[in-house]
Amino acid sequence: MRNLSLLLLLLLGCSHLSSVLSWKKDEFRNCNQTPFCKRARNRKPGTCALVAHDVTLLDGELTAKLLPKENYESPDQVHDQDQSKPLILSLSVYQDGIVRLKIDEDPKLDPPKKRFEVPDVILPDFAQKKLWLQKLSKEDDSSVIYLSDGYEAVLRHEPLEVYVREKGGKRRVISLNSHGLFDFEQLKVKKEGEEWEERFRGHTDTRPYGPQSISFDVSFYDADFVYGIPEHASSLALKPTRGPGVEESEPYRLFNLDVFEYIHDSPFGLYGSIPFMISHGKSHGTSGFFWLNSAEMQIDVLGSGWDAESGISLPSSQSRIDTFWMSEAGIVDTFFFVGPGPKDVVSQYTSVTGRPAMPQLFATAYHQCRWNYRDEEDVENVDSKFDEHDIPYDVLWLDIEHTDGKRYFTWDRVLFPHPEEMQRKLAAKGRHMVTIVDPHIKRDDSYFLHKETSQKGYYVKDASGNDFDGWCWPGSSSYPDMLNPEIRSWWGEKFTFENYVGSTPSFLRGLDPQSKRCKAFTLSSFHLFLVVFLYVCLCVDTSSRLIYVVPHLVEVSMPRDALHLGGVEHREVHNAYGYYFHMATSNGLVKRGDGKDRPFVLSRAFFAGSQRYGAVWTGDNTADWDQLRVSVPMILTLGLTGMSFSGADVGGFFGNPEPELLVRWYQIGAYYPFFRAHAHHDTKRREPWLFGERNTELIRDAIHMRYMLLPYFYTLFREANTSGVPVARPLWMEFPSDEVTFRNDEAFMVGNSLLVQGIYTERVKHTSVYLPGKESWYDLKTGAVYKGGMTHKLEVSEESVPAFQKAGTIIPRKDRFRRSSTQMVNDPYTLVIALNSSQKAEGELYVDDGKSFSFEQGAYIHRRFVFSDGKLTSLNVASNAPGRAQFSSECLIERIILLGHSAGPKTALIEPENKNVEIETGPLLLKSKRGSGFITIRKPNVPVAGDWTIKIL
Repeated sequence: MRNLSLLLLLLLGCSHLSSVLSWKKDEFRNCNQTPFCKRARNRKPGTCALVAHDVTLLDGELTAKLLPKENYESPDQVHDQDQSKPLILSLSVYQDGIVRLKIDEDPKLDPPKKRFEVPDVILPDFAQKKLWLQKLSKEDDSSVIYLSDGYEAVLRHEPLEVYVREKGGKRRVISLNSHGLFDFEQLKVKKEGEEWEERFRGHTDTRPYGPQSISFDVSFYDADFVYGIPEHASSLALKPTRGPGVEESEPYRLFNLDVFEYIHDSPFGLYGSIPFMISHGKSHGTSGFFWLNSAEMQIDVLGSGWDAESGISLPSSQSRIDTFWMSEAGIVDTFFFVGPGPKDVVSQYTSVTGRPAMPQLFATAYHQCRWNYRDEEDVENVDSKFDEHDIPYDVLWLDIEHTDGKRYFTWDRVLFPHPEEMQRKLAAKGRHMVTIVDPHIKRDDSYFLHKETSQKGYYVKDASGNDFDGWCWPGSSSYPDMLNPEIRSWWGEKFTFENYVGSTPSFLRGLDPQSKRCKAFTLSSFHLFLVVFLYVCLCVDTSSRLIYVVPHLVEVSMPRDALHLGGVEHREVHNAYGYYFHMATSNGLVKRGDGKDRPFVLSRAFFAGSQRYGAVWTGDNTADWDQLRVSVPMILTLGLTGMSFSGADVGGFFGNPEPELLVRWYQIGAYYPFFRAHAHHDTKRREPWLFGERNTELIRDAIHMRYMLLPYFYTLFREANTSGVPVARPLWMEFPSDEVTFRNDEAFMVGNSLLVQGIYTERVKHTSVYLPGKESWYDLKTGAVYKGGMTHKLEVSEESVPAFQKAGTIIPRKDRFRRSSTQMVNDPYTLVIALNSSQKAEGELYVDDGKSFSFEQGAYIHRRFVFSDGKLTSLNVASNAPGRAQFSSECLIERIILLGHSAGPKTALIEPENKNVEIETGPLLLKSKRGSGFITIRKPNVPVAGDWTIKIL
């Protein structure tokens, strides 16, 4: 009876948990409560006793056996299970300056099971970039292999160390195990009396193969700072967690968690995990390190002098930053990226894990979301109010309350009796709808999805082999095993029009696999714990494309000893669990559209490679100024690690923002790669027109700015799609030698042309803005000119956050205001040319159909605009390969603005038409020293896809 009462309390309380709970440190494990982390942190430098022997070249790779030094003389005699068996090391090199190091147990020695290697993350064609090693050089106690682009990889035999250095020199780039902290706990067979179980908050982890953690140190040389390893609500430059003069803190944790109302400035792990770190320094540029491992990970950034008493001697000519990586399970499968520039490293990393997906055009515009819009009348009212207040938007979202009792892929036919008609009304205005579809499946025998999943045996199993039974929004719930490719394919089929009744070709969807503030309840043991919640948001537009919002998990999440395909324990795959949902949904949505159109997939959980399947957002933030501020480094970090399409909930998911905070959030959110307002159902309504006429005007202006810049954003998304370079960038990515930028995460670059400075304090009257570089900058709204390479103290206007265009760049815009991006497709362009001190500028414009995969066959327009010697030239930079698909546009360029041009010219000559057009000469934009001369060429009406020149006479 007591258990029944508890069950009823859970049923009544689940929907209100998020309104009464907030982040509590004691509810989550710290390092001391995590045995593998505690053991690793207690290790001393130099304790690794492994020695490399039998070093040779095999199949184009360097291979070696690793044995403890005491077993080095007689490796063949190592048979006792209590002694370390040999580990197998392989070192391979690839094009573009990439080194891969793998260390695993020897399968010939019959380990209790095969350790988990994360599948489907490394691109299949990456193997083709392998450089087949022909020669192995010996150097003292080391083996050296040549790496392209002037670098060498070195395996030091004793003591064990792997590092990359410049060819023929002593300057190192990255090293592993230079401090002798490497440790590899091998799988065991349990003996009588051994106690392997671990317990946390009432849950017991059986650990059937014993401790299996791995840890090692990684050093980055000539580095001033390190960045990356999302997701944490912390600064862009990672702060030391241990060392002399450092207040010891928790390591940076990588463990996908649903942390409602997370706090800022914390190393605590949030919704996603990407174990990729970048170092940057002024003297020798940038390098990167990636560990392909989906188990829980903890990472220390070590302060200078932490190893002073170790007695280990390292090259003294180079400064370095040391880090310490610890993981609960898996293997060593690591990648070294040599750079040397920041864009090189990001490109190298995404050449391994995949370039970001090219989004549909509408997805780069503004999204309006709330948990939940109540019914069809509410949807229609919100939609009409946007038109009434002349505010554009592209996507309206519904959360989980639209379903029939949290049975996903269904509709509440009382609140939403005509879903098809509701979607068609939005589509008539060029808009789209999103609904949430969660991958946790309600255990209800009358529910078609549960029935089928159960009959097919598709659920994740508990340690006893039964379907894992957790607790979330629908109540008792189970979870499909997405590690299984067969189940991923089956899941994808659920999004077809036939299976998802009520969805239409004008409908978008989304997915989010992670447990969202729901208590889990295991009916078999009656242990209360938090469980993974899979929360999916899908969208389809007029061409049957879908959006998807993916997973995030809660502590304690799905039990670590739960079982996936092939006996893989959940501990081994935890951080990639949502990744496979993301993949399955994205592939399913492509199939739904007969392979013609791109899916748009938004996820809260992510792993390395998630960028191939869609976008992410930073989760359940709060309506306060600190959360606004931390959104910027969080988004920048995501971009550095491949996740270019990211954003934060504008206004904050929890709480009620004051009007000034909401306006400021819109003003900076308009420059996020993913621009969406979202709110919890317990918050006050906060649509843009609810805060008075002046605030409505300010929010409208911010959203209009985004729509005006859509051509520029879309061009940047294409750059990310081809190179991996993110849309939103740290200042140092564009100014890698400017030390002032290295810790600046209050400002950011949008592409190479725009610098945006946020306002993070209420009622502030002035702010300081550092503008890097030698060239000038032009205020985006007024055209006022500011000198580069210095900090400017500026008056703060309520009308916008400070934003500047870099001299020497050209930005394409669309200046006509429409209801949605769909209605802007045929509108003309404006080019804004910001001249530098040499009276030169360059920029690009990318255009395709905004929805299909035809661009992959060459159906796009890609132009480079160059202004030099008083002449603007349009150049084709698209591929001209035979058989290239064609794409055309009737759009014209109707206006050209030249900032920083002295007054004087009256006309311009357009070639090859041999046509003269008039020039309008502008006065100084401001009555101050910061005023900038400008001229405007009106109605040149040259084709956006054409080859032409415009010469100022």
